[in-house]
Amino acid sequence: MAEGRRSSSTPRARGAASSQRAALSCGAALPRRAALAALAAVALAACGRRAPAAQGRARVVSLSPSTTEAVCAIGAGAALVGRSRHCDHPPEVLRLPSVGGYADPSIEAIIALSPTLVVGARGPAGPALEEALRGHGIATCFPETESLAQIEEMLAELGRRLDAAPGAEQAIARIRARRQEVEQAVKGRPRVRVALLFDTSPIFAAGPGSFADELLRLAGGENAIARGGAYPSISVEHLLALDPDVLLDGTAGVDGADAPGAQGAPRLAVLRDAPGWRSLRAVREGRVRPLRTDAVLRPGPRIGDGLAEVARALHGDALSLSDAAAAPGARGGGAGPVPPSPAGAP
Repeated sequence: MAEGRRSSSTPRARGAASSQRAALSCGAALPRRAALAALAAVALAACGRRAPAAQGRARVVSLSPSTTEAVCAIGAGAALVGRSRHCDHPPEVLRLPSVGGYADPSIEAIIALSPTLVVGARGPAGPALEEALRGHGIATCFPETESLAQIEEMLAELGRRLDAAPGAEQAIARIRARRQEVEQAVKGRPRVRVALLFDTSPIFAAGPGSFADELLRLAGGENAIARGGAYPSISVEHLLALDPDVLLDGTAGVDGADAPGAQGAPRLAVLRDAPGWRSLRAVREGRVRPLRTDAVLRPGPRIGDGLAEVARALHGDALSLSDAAAAPGARGGGAGPVPPSPAGAP
């Protein structure tokens, strides 16, 4: 769900949720609600059985922003031959042909690219997609990414499959280093009671069992939403009853999220004078904090930077943390060249 603008995997959620995660693993371009639904859907089996090795180099189609980022982050970007329409990072992937959305990929478009491996976030396409691809002799990998440990395992698995284990190890090391930095920075600080919202109509939030819930905890927060599943839908009245100290606004990018790289205005800023919303203590007291990077919403290799963004939103910009751009390898550690798109590709 986060993947949607998010589609961010999981949670922004519309494209994902994104990857979000959803993409949540569909990164910021997934329609938010679609990605949230994706994360709630019955998922694909973790990593599909491997098809017989194809002759020549790997050819990878990625169906979620988080896995597209992962392939590039481990140094295997040259293997990418197709993406979902929500994949927009790194910018070079926009040259690749699109095979549809997070929830509605085109089997025909995928097969036309002759992939040796199709990767993506678990999503609404369900086991039928994996079965159809296997029937064409195409290997699949749709790993679960609802924790930092699972995100690291996803990177390691792609490293094994794409002969990029050293790059995967470096990407994992960057996540762990960023996590350690954040945990040290928030150590000893009072925990902040917080709710992270992905959408507002209806309200979708980060709940227990989601990677976003883990980010809140590691960043020194206490998730006010303690039940209802990983991405529950709640009412304004329920939010009023929970009365969080801080609202994290993960709604930017809902409008126009089908365009790669599109990012709208955070919706909570628009709703601050709306009935119900204006009664929230966090709104009245000016503690609605927008999330300024889709790395928070995509369960992929930039999740360490997403964690740092959550920590800053909870504790203030004065928190002693390096900037993502300044952190060693923060830009992906050498994605490798992305091949040009064929003429006329979508």
